[in-house]
Order: sequence, then structure tokens, then C-alpha cells
Amino acid sequence: MESSPLISAGLPVALFIIMIGIGMTLTVRDFRQVAVYRKGMIVGTVAQILVMPLVAFMLATVLSVPPAIAVGLVIIAACPGGTTSNLFVLLARGNIALSIVLTVSASLITILTLPLFTNLALQHYMGTEEDIVLPVWKTVGMLVGIVLVPVAIGMAVRTRNPEVARKAESVVSLFGGVVLAVLIVALVYGVRDQIWDLLKQAGPATILLNLAGIFLGLLAGRAAGLTQRESLAVAVELGVKNGTIALMVTLTLLESSAMSIPAAVYGVLMFPIGFVLAMYGRRVIPAPTVHVSN
Repeated sequence: MESSPLISAGLPVALFIIMIGIGMTLTVRDFRQVAVYRKGMIVGTVAQILVMPLVAFMLATVLSVPPAIAVGLVIIAACPGGTTSNLFVLLARGNIALSIVLTVSASLITILTLPLFTNLALQHYMGTEEDIVLPVWKTVGMLVGIVLVPVAIGMAVRTRNPEVARKAESVVSLFGGVVLAVLIVALVYGVRDQIWDLLKQAGPATILLNLAGIFLGLLAGRAAGLTQRESLAVAVELGVKNGTIALMVTLTLLESSAMSIPAAVYGVLMFPIGFVLAMYGRRVIPAPTVHVSN
């Protein structure tokens, strides 16, 4: 399964623009609070890196999915949240600073943990093992180019022109919603001939994995005493995965189209489910006020 030109070329540009807008809603103080009150960062990172792959192993065993599908399920579960998770957190009125920190930290740690869980799944379900190495500098470059740089630009704009920042959230939310809607249509259209076969093979397992991640994030946040905004950020990071990494591992490194099915299905289903979570967040969390000072 390959990305269409609309997704491969247009999505990074759209995300760059959206991340600038997200940066306009943030201040240095937001990141300072994440660093000082580290509970949300610790809970979110541990859940992404360790708990989600274990949930995938459990689901694959309980549902008795085919071995190749089971490996693919573990791989997508072991992937970090993607840059679109930051947009969903914005739409849900969650803690955006925490979401960005979790995206960056989990993506870097995944360079080590994803090959580990992939090999564990290959050994357990297939009786094989592969020497998998993820591209370190490509991952770092993506994080810097699509997350850190545009967010820094947006924060600089906020410092210089608070009035622009005050209007940023509604504009970015609208643009982000349109981008996500277009992306859903493009993804569904790209697999239109296979969509029912894909859903039959991996639909139940991937839906349960996605829902488990969201509920786990909300429950872990409540158990750890996190705020609603922090809990939503953790839930989104667990539910909205970087499917591109999973497809790269399954299609390029493992050369298995069967193993790529869970990532393909997850990549389509996580968007409408993420929209529902975003609407839930907007119902329970009031619109934030913009503080001019840092």
C-alpha cells in the first residue's frame, strides 16, 4: 500500500502550516509546566512505548488472528504518535505542549524499542527474527522539520503579535479539520478496491487496539491524577499512531504486504475515531483563554 501524491506531498506542507498555528497557541510557560510537572510525560511515554505493544500481543492472542496480521498489529502498536496527533489534541482542547513532548520523546525512544518488539513478535508468531534498524537521522529530521521548527515559528509570532495568536486557534482548528477530512477521503479512496477484505482480516483487532489506547490513556490519566487536558493529550497520543513508520517497517524492511494490513487499516480508522474523541474533548473542556505574556 503506497501513499498517494496528495498525501505524500500535500500532507507535510499542510502539517507544517498547522504546526505553526499550534505554536501560536503556546508559550514557553506551557512547556515549562510539562517539564516541572512530569507525571503526564512519564505516564504517556510508558504507555506508548511499553503498554500498547503488550496490549497488541494480548489482542492478537485472544482474537487468534493469523501470524502475519499479529506481527503487523504489534508493529503499529509499538509506533509512536504521529504529528497529526498534535492536531487532534488541539481540536480536542487537550494539553498541546504535552502532546508535542510525547510525540518527540516517543519517536526518539521508538528507534530502539520498535525493532525490539518487532523481533519479539516475529519470534513468537512466525518463529523467525530480522535485523531491523530504523533510520535515526531521518526520524530526527522529520521531528525537527515538521514539529519543532514550525512550533517555534508560531511561538515567535505569538510573542510579537498576540492579536494574531488570539485568533489562531479557531483558524487552525478549521483548517486542520478540513485537512483531516480530505485525508480520510484520500485514504479510503486509495484502498477502495480492498477495503472490505482489509477490514475482514484486521478490522476487529485494529479497532480494539485503537479504542484500548484511547481508554487506557483516559484511565491512566485519571489514575495518575492528571488534568482532563493532560489525560486527553495522552489518550490521543496512544490512539493516533504514526502509520508511516509501521508501513516502512512492514513493506520496506520486512517486505510483507500481509504484515502491512493492520497499519493500513489502523491508518484509516484512527481518523474518524480521533474526530469523535476531539468532539468529546470540546464538550467537556471549555475554550482556553490566551495569555499575552510568556
